[in-house]
Amino acid sequence: MTTADMGRSVPVTTSDDSTAYAEEEQGLGWLFFAGTVLGLAGFMRIIDSIWAFGYDGELPEGLQGGVLGDDLTTYAWVWLVVGAVLIMSSIMLLGRSQFARWVGFFAATVGALSAVTWMPYYPIWSLTYIGIAVVTFYALAAHGGREESAR
Repeated sequence: MTTADMGRSVPVTTSDDSTAYAEEEQGLGWLFFAGTVLGLAGFMRIIDSIWAFGYDGELPEGLQGGVLGDDLTTYAWVWLVVGAVLIMSSIMLLGRSQFARWVGFFAATVGALSAVTWMPYYPIWSLTYIGIAVVTFYALAAHGGREESAR
């Protein structure tokens, strides 16, 4: 009996020449969800940094008294670094490394905490973003453990 890796349902031949299907690995969809969310969040943070760099350090009226100061260049650099961390963790998580799982925990936490800084300006979006980060953290905690070794 042979099966393919990656947790897909694949046909396998049994000893009596009948075809059966191997079951999918538990939680593979959750891990794909977590990797995708981290990648999209990183992309959105990079878009935020481009927006902040585009203002050339001038603070728009709606952002007076921001958490990271009065210079949008600071925001731009922070969002750029956060975006890079999120994208790197997404790529590594989709590659199924255990190190990526821990980077994913850190990245989901950083993503949620960075959304808090936008709370005064976009409260609904910030809460949504924090909720998605919490679900991502759950996916990594519940389904990101070590793979069982093949027998």
